[in-house]
Amino acid sequence: MADDMGLLVADVYEVAGLLRRSGEAIAATEGQTQARWQLLSVVSDSPRTVAQAARRLGIARQGVQRVANELVAEELAAFQPNPDHRSSPLLTLTPLGHRTLDRITARATEAHRTLSTDIPPSEIAAARALLRRVIDALHHSASDTR
Repeated sequence: MADDMGLLVADVYEVAGLLRRSGEAIAATEGQTQARWQLLSVVSDSPRTVAQAARRLGIARQGVQRVANELVAEELAAFQPNPDHRSSPLLTLTPLGHRTLDRITARATEAHRTLSTDIPPSEIAAARALLRRVIDALHHSASDTR
């Protein structure tokens, strides 16, 4: 059983790498990177501070700040005043940012559709359920070590 879990972890890392490369190719069709795509997506539903976006993405704030500055320079996003914290502005998408994200998302949806053509929806649902259980177990395990 432990060997099977180790193999599952290895498979998850392999698929994550393959999906990252695929995501880079999809984002590149709109002149973006996967990192920019992820940040556009994270702030698409509501403005967030760079620190909030970094926590949601699970990556370092400094890296998110660099990408945020690039998005602002390209007029895909903008910083707006934060009524709760003067020194931490909120990052929000511009109309151009929303259009760019919509185009990338449409390409990703088509890629996912193609990828899953020969996989029954029930198998995808079962894989997602298993991964959610592993994620929950990892969250539980991490909270036990604090």
